[in-house]
Amino acid sequence: MKRALVWLSAIFGLLVVLLVIAAFFIDEPLRRRTEAKINASLKGYTVRIEKLDFHPIGFSLDLENSVITQDANPEPAVAEIPNLTASVNWRALLSGHVVADFEINNPKLFLNLKQSENEIKDDTPIDERGWQDAVQAIYPLKINEFVITGGELTYVDQGQYRPLELTDINLTAYNIRNVRSQEGEYPSEVYLEGTVFKNGKIILEGNADFLAEPHIAIKAAIQAEQIELDYFRPITERYNFSVRSGVLSTSGSIEYAKNKRILSVPTLNVQKLVADYVHTKPASSPTKELSKKADKVIREHSNEPTLELDVNDVNISDSELGIVNKASEPQYRLFVTAAQVKIQNLSNQAEDGTATITATGRFMNSGKTRLLARLRPKGKSPNFDLQLAIDQSELKALNPLLRAYVGADVVAGQFSFYSEIAVRNGSINGYVKPLFKDVDVYDPKQDRKKGIFTKLYEGILGGVSWILENRPREEVATTTKISGKLSDPETSVADMILGLVQNAFFRAILPGLEREIDVGGRKRR
Repeated sequence: MKRALVWLSAIFGLLVVLLVIAAFFIDEPLRRRTEAKINASLKGYTVRIEKLDFHPIGFSLDLENSVITQDANPEPAVAEIPNLTASVNWRALLSGHVVADFEINNPKLFLNLKQSENEIKDDTPIDERGWQDAVQAIYPLKINEFVITGGELTYVDQGQYRPLELTDINLTAYNIRNVRSQEGEYPSEVYLEGTVFKNGKIILEGNADFLAEPHIAIKAAIQAEQIELDYFRPITERYNFSVRSGVLSTSGSIEYAKNKRILSVPTLNVQKLVADYVHTKPASSPTKELSKKADKVIREHSNEPTLELDVNDVNISDSELGIVNKASEPQYRLFVTAAQVKIQNLSNQAEDGTATITATGRFMNSGKTRLLARLRPKGKSPNFDLQLAIDQSELKALNPLLRAYVGADVVAGQFSFYSEIAVRNGSINGYVKPLFKDVDVYDPKQDRKKGIFTKLYEGILGGVSWILENRPREEVATTTKISGKLSDPETSVADMILGLVQNAFFRAILPGLEREIDVGGRKRR
């Protein structure tokens, strides 16, 4: 017996040695074959594997220093994977299931503007680009557990902007093949965490069904903390929104399945947001067509039974929000400081009722401002009510706007504004009421560098104001009614509000100022 055991041990040891030697000689042919099969599966991408190590005893393999490039834009590489290990899931094997575990350590994903644009333009559906077949080419067994540790994702836009970075990515997905439970709704556990832009944190935790048809189904809780919004500036500016600072924190849940898409956000908080909408000439604005498409999508999904979007409570605090008009000469910016905005009950389902927006702040850093809006998610055209009040804003802050539309500026005065507007089923009704007080137009010291005709024009405006001096409390007010049918009932809410601002402010307020500017003018004459 002892002699037999010795012989068996020797034979087993010899087999192990032979297997190790065979694996050494098989590594390179297997690497070439694996690389060729992966690339034959992929569309638009190419994979290069520097080294493959096959471990016959545990029937596992390691891919070392793999690189993935986009064929249309090969520089830089879109992914670098220092190590990928594929092995048998021995725990599942004990229950009669032959499946695999995949673990990827310290992968780096990189995407720039050209690469992302090419990806968006590609008409091939993502499930037809061969990624699943490429993974299958690495290891013959179906994946049951998938782990990523220490991952990094970087997006670089054009211009001098900081890259968007997601670091310390850790992902675990268990029971992908549903081998440890009966077929259920969401049998697989999923957990994802990462660091966003150095200071932020994102966590996704829930369950998934990786075998669902026609796509993966997932139900998970999402939490994001201290996400710095200025990192998104290169992206938002292409759509005429300039976000220069702000920090976002939120929590919510997502459910995505064949006939169910639910996004629920109980709370979303944004602090110290500084953002502008930038208006450009229609011919040069890149957002006009995008706005139409986006608004079409919103209308198509309004009250859709398979899609539920619910945002219960949005709080924007200590912020500065503005509109920049680059289509005028000179350009100007209107803004509200110390803005406190609260949005409640935002939904795409009519049965959820009316969404409300309340906001306070200081117009041009001086005039106390209050806004109330009610939005209703029903109908083919926007339905909303809007109330706005601005009290005693310093008129001098509006000089860039006055130069653009009146051709003059002021050295003193106050401006107030009151409006109520209702939009229903393609019709609009309401009023705007601007009020001016103590406006002083002409100041020789301020205007010494202006031309003679500009000085003469401002002097005439001051003279007209002197004629109109006998007003109660030395105030000048005009009220303009707004009513009628919308020229384009399918205009988006954002475009409609901007149109109202132009028609109400520029066609009612400024001509009123030009006609009746102000009793204070006589003080300079």
